[in-house]
Amino acid sequence: MNGIDIIRRLETEHTASREELIFLLENITPEEQTLLREKACEQAKQVFDNRIYIRGLIEISSYCKNNCYYCGIRRSNHNAVRYRLTKEQILGCCQQGWALGFRTFVMQGGEDAYFTDEVVCDIVREIKRRYPDCAVTLSLGERGYESFKRLREAGADRYLLRHETADAAHYARLHPPELTWKNRRQSLFWLKELGFQTGAGFMVGSPYQTAGNLADDLLFIQELQPQMCGIGPFIPHHDTGFRDEPAGTLEQTLTLLAIIRLMQPRILLPATTALGTIHPKGRELGILSGANVVMPNLSPGEHRKDYALYDNKICTGDEAAECIRCLSLRMQSIGYQIVTARGDFQ
Repeated sequence: MNGIDIIRRLETEHTASREELIFLLENITPEEQTLLREKACEQAKQVFDNRIYIRGLIEISSYCKNNCYYCGIRRSNHNAVRYRLTKEQILGCCQQGWALGFRTFVMQGGEDAYFTDEVVCDIVREIKRRYPDCAVTLSLGERGYESFKRLREAGADRYLLRHETADAAHYARLHPPELTWKNRRQSLFWLKELGFQTGAGFMVGSPYQTAGNLADDLLFIQELQPQMCGIGPFIPHHDTGFRDEPAGTLEQTLTLLAIIRLMQPRILLPATTALGTIHPKGRELGILSGANVVMPNLSPGEHRKDYALYDNKICTGDEAAECIRCLSLRMQSIGYQIVTARGDFQ
C-alpha cells in the first residue's frame, strides 16, 4: 500500500477502503499532498470550471438550548452575548444581499426555541415571495421529521446539518448525553428523504479525533451522498472545556477537502470561514484543494462578533459589500471568479 496508488484510485474510482484512507491520512507526504490537491482541483474544474458560488450567510440567533462541549454559544456559557434577529432584520439582510448579487440565503443559528416552525416558515415564505428565484438554506440544528417537513413545504430548498463525527463514541465525547450520533444520523437521512438538498460535514482536528474517525467521516459522506459537505478545522473557544486543545491544522483540512472532492466529484464544498481564520489565505488554499463555495456574511455588523462559535473569527467587522469585493478579488488572484447563480447541486 502506498499513498500514490490510493490517490490514483480516488481519482479514477472515487472510492477507497477504510484502511486505505487511514493509511493516507497517517502517512501522506508533502509530495503526495501536492498531487492530491492538484487532482482534486482538476476534478472540481471539470465539473464547475473556474466558478465559485457564493452564499449569503445570515446568523439569526446566538441562543442555543444545547450544551455541545466545543461551542462558544453553548447553553452554559454565561459570557456569551445573546441576540436574535427579527423577521424585519432577516428580510433586510436578504434585501441587501439581493442587491449585491446573492441568490442563496443561509439562515443559521443555535437551536433557539423562539424560532418555532411557525416563525421560521413565515420568514421562509416571505423570502421566497420577494425573491422567487433565490434558494433558501436553513442551518438550525435537529428539529425532528415533522418540523423538517413543514420547513420544506414552506419553501426551504436546502438544509445544512453537520454530522460532526460519524463515530458514536467520539460523538459522545463532544456532546452531552441528550445528543446522540443515532439522532444526528437519522436527521440527515430524513432531510434527504424530504427532498432537501442536504449538507453534512465535520470538524477536522477535534478533541480525541483519530485517523480512523476521519476515515469513518469520509465513508459516511459516501453513504449519505449529501449535496453539500462543510468541513473546517476545529478552533477552540476560550469559554469551553476544550479551550486548551490544539486547533485543527491547515494541512489536514486541505487534505480532507481534496479527498472529499475526489470521492464526490459533484458535491458543493465550501472553503469555510474557519479555514480563513487559521490561515490568512485559507479560503484560497481551500479552493485550490477542490472547494467551490464561499459564504460571505450578510448578518448585521453589530452582531457578527456575537455569533462566536470559536475564537478569532474573521470578517466580523466588514460590511457585506466590502466583504464580497474582497472575496472576489481574492478569487480572481488565483484564477477563479465568483458567480451569482443559485449554484444548485447538479
